[in-house]
Formats: sequence, structure tokens, C-alpha cells
Amino acid sequence: MTRGSHFVGVDVGTGSARAGVFDAHGSLLTHASRDIELFQNAPGHVEQSSRQIWQSVCEAVRAAVAESRLKPDDIHGIGFDATCSLVVIGPGGEGLPVGHHGDANRNILVWMDQRATEQAARINETGHRVLDYVGGAISPEMETPKLLWLNEHLPQTYNDARYFFDLADFLGWKATGSLARSICTVTCKWTYLAHEKTWDESYFNEIGLGDLTKNDFARIGTEIVAAGTPLGHGLTPEAAQALGLATGTPVGAGLIDAHAGGIGAMTPEVEMTSNLVYVFGTSACTMSTSTEPLFVTGVWGPYHSAMVPGLWLSEGGQSSAGAAIERLLALHPASTQAAESAKTGAKSLPDYLAGLAVQRSPDLSSVAQLAGRVLVVPDFLGNRAPHADPNARAVIAGLGMEQDLESLVALYIAGLLGIGYGLRQIINASVSAGATINAVTVIGGAGRHPLVAQLIADCTGRPVVQPAQPEPVLLGAAMLGAAASGSAPDLKTTMSKMNGAGTLITPANGTVASLHDRRFSVFEALQKAARNLHDPKSTETRFGDA
Repeated sequence: MTRGSHFVGVDVGTGSARAGVFDAHGSLLTHASRDIELFQNAPGHVEQSSRQIWQSVCEAVRAAVAESRLKPDDIHGIGFDATCSLVVIGPGGEGLPVGHHGDANRNILVWMDQRATEQAARINETGHRVLDYVGGAISPEMETPKLLWLNEHLPQTYNDARYFFDLADFLGWKATGSLARSICTVTCKWTYLAHEKTWDESYFNEIGLGDLTKNDFARIGTEIVAAGTPLGHGLTPEAAQALGLATGTPVGAGLIDAHAGGIGAMTPEVEMTSNLVYVFGTSACTMSTSTEPLFVTGVWGPYHSAMVPGLWLSEGGQSSAGAAIERLLALHPASTQAAESAKTGAKSLPDYLAGLAVQRSPDLSSVAQLAGRVLVVPDFLGNRAPHADPNARAVIAGLGMEQDLESLVALYIAGLLGIGYGLRQIINASVSAGATINAVTVIGGAGRHPLVAQLIADCTGRPVVQPAQPEPVLLGAAMLGAAASGSAPDLKTTMSKMNGAGTLITPANGTVASLHDRRFSVFEALQKAARNLHDPKSTETRFGDA
């Protein structure tokens, strides 16, 4: 790469837009963040504003670049990643309302929006072949069920919409005017068949969205490009002014946020095709790559070139991870007082409890014993993988009458172990289908804590890698800008130039491993019993089964 080159990565998550400035070797110079608002006025409905998100992106980029003391001409490329949320754009590039409220400023159906559960169920009943490439069942988090909901419940918005974008593609369009869609977004969330380089018209006709096939799928994506492909002629004058960068700065086609973390987290310690990347945030996402397609029930994909060019991606996930911990702790009577103590020490409640747990144990692996008889199946928002069951709900077993801080710590540790066992299920299902998973690379806010990383290693029986780079998602986004700039011949080469080494954490064996085996067995039994409760006809529910 050119000496002195710098790149900006922009990550739009559920609650904030973040920007980071990186050098050509992947070192983070500066970063900045701006909050974005969620609108939740009806059960299962979660919305955002593309106007506000773009404003927050611009403010974050300007702040990060200003702090770096670099000039606009020093930034040789910019890349965007974002949540897989649906953006609805009408005539003149303005938003259209996605709810009955009629507010055109609220024009995004956020990834976690669950209003299209019924539509997803009907789509799954078709058994169409494209479902084979989303783990066998489509999720209401994906875009075609949401589009079907809009068509049925807000036909004026649907009919007036000029373009439907995944959020990362919207940001690329806003920055450059290019209508190209990333192969990542449309393959993972829109049923584009990347390995065939085509949309399947019969799918859209069968589910009632045949109008989207007109004019070569103009409203959802005629031009599909690889992540990091230069978009248009770079930043338009208007976008450049808003971002505080130079007109024409190269912009790389985007990625879904978790996938940006995937390319930003790959380390030299583990072969790419035997490494599962685990993004531990509000929800959790698992990503593993293979040279051949692997069909894993309940795991999304296989998607060709959706993350790493030329490799197949399998994507699992947990609908709530960090959110499950927050919900779990809120149920305990000691949580309010503990939160005040955490605040006094300038810590989050989970970090505060993790610190107490470490103090009470001889080593990190022994912390698992603090859970005692409490066991948590943390399916508060359903089970995304491997059971593909949005109707699943959490199970908490082993509670007594205790209301003290010790019992709150026990509940917290039991929740972490439950998340670890859910990850173990995804790994087991993937390996049974032919995947090779020799290590787990953990990224995300929660995964940075040494205790969390050790417990994940112990729960799964796999070594855990913690990347040295503290912001792998931002780094992945910056890599898109680097690839677009021509500083490296392709995204894979960019990854090898900008990714660094990590720390390897070994799982415990002996009595600790036996403890986790016993708890995992009970975990699966409780989960199965809960599924039988809401669907006594089946022990393996699918999306849409009631």
C-alpha cells in the first residue's frame, strides 16, 4: 500500500454511527461516535430515520478526521458497513413512512423488526429453492418478508417507493449516487443467488412480489458488485462537503456490520476456513467460511462471496445476546443497587458483576461454578440458530428466594454460560454438516472482557482468539475503502496487509470441561421442553410454526 495512505471506516450499528481513521497497516488513529434514534411504538415494530443516520455518519466522520489532524486529501478511501435494515426511498430521494404513523422521516425497518413474522411463515410454506440458501427457512429479519408486509399493509408506501436499499447500500448511494448493491447485502438478506449471479424471478412471483422483477429488478438491485468495489466516481461534491472529505474520494461497496467485523477480525493464528468469527453484541452473529457450500439446518447460507471473495459463508446467530443479559439482570431485585455501584466505578453493570465474579474465584474458568444450580436458556427473542424458531422463549431454572448480590452474580454467570451453550449448538450443527471449526474469534463489546472470552472457550471446547485490534468492525469498513482506492489489488490482499495478530485463549479441560458437558446436556433438555410447550406436535420448530 502507498506509504502515508489513510482510510476511514464507518460502522452504523443499532444505536450509533461510528467512524474510525486507520493507517495503511490497520492501526486505528482516531474514532468518533454519534447516537442514532430507535422508534418503537408498537410491539415488534422497530424503525429508524435514514436522514438522521446520514447526519450522524457525517458528524462522526468529520469529528474523527479532525481529531486525526489529517487533511481531506490524506484520506484515500472510505467504506461503510451497517445493520441489515430496510431503507425505503421515494421520489426525489426522500424517505417514505414504514408505519401507519405516516411519518416519512421514519423510513427504515430495523433488522430486529419482527412485524413480518406471518409473511416469513407464508414464504417458508412455499418451499422455494432459494430457501436452501438461507438455512432452509427465511427469517422475518430478512428483507423480502418485510417488503411483503409493506405491500400488504402500506401499499401506498410500497407502490411509491423508487428504491429499496439495505442500509449499507443506502450509505453507498448517498455518498456516490451509485445504485450498485453489495453482493453481501443482497445475497445474505434479499435471496440473490450469488453463485449463479442472478435473482430468481420465480421466487418473487410466487410470494407475491413479482412487480420487483420489472426493469431488471431496478428497485432492489440491477448492478451487483463485490464488497470493496469502487462505487461511481467516488464521493459526490455534496457528500464530500457533508463528510469533510475530498470530492472523488474512493468509496468501497459496503458490508453488513457483522461481516465487516469478520474481515477485520481474521488473524494469522487460525486458517480462515477453520475459524468461526463470533460477534457478541446486542445480538450475536457467527460466521464461518468454506471452500465448498455447506447446508446447515437453521444456519443462514451458504452464501457465495458474501464476506470473503471466493469463499462460501455460513451465518448463524443468537437473536439476543447482550440484550439477553440486560433483560436477565433487570429481573433480579438486586440489580438496581448493583447498577448504582457499577456507575460509581464508571463501569457497566455486566462489567461490574464480571469483576465480582473474578474476585470470588481462583481462576477465570472456575467462575462457572458460581452459577450453581441456576441455568439459563436465553432465547428471549426466539432462537435464530440452529433451531430457526422465532417463537422460542427464555427458560430460567434453579432459582431460589435469594435476593442478594451473590445471587445476582450467579444469575449473570448462568446467563453468560447459556449464551456460550447456544454458540456450542451452532458449532455442533455446523461441524455435523461438514464444517471445520478449530477456533472461535470473538469480537464485539462484550467479547473483549477476559472472563467472557474464557467462558466462551470453556463452553464450546474451542480455543478463542481475541484480535489485538480493538475495533475490528471499523477496520473491516476501512478495508473496503482501501480496496476501492486501488492501494491493494483486491480485498483479500487488503485483509492480509491490515489485519494483525491476536491473543489465543485455551479452553479448560478435566473437571471444568465435565461441568460444562453436564450443564450443556440440561440446557438442551430445557430448551427442547420449552419448544414442545408452544408446539407439542414438533420438537424442531421452524420459522412460522405456531
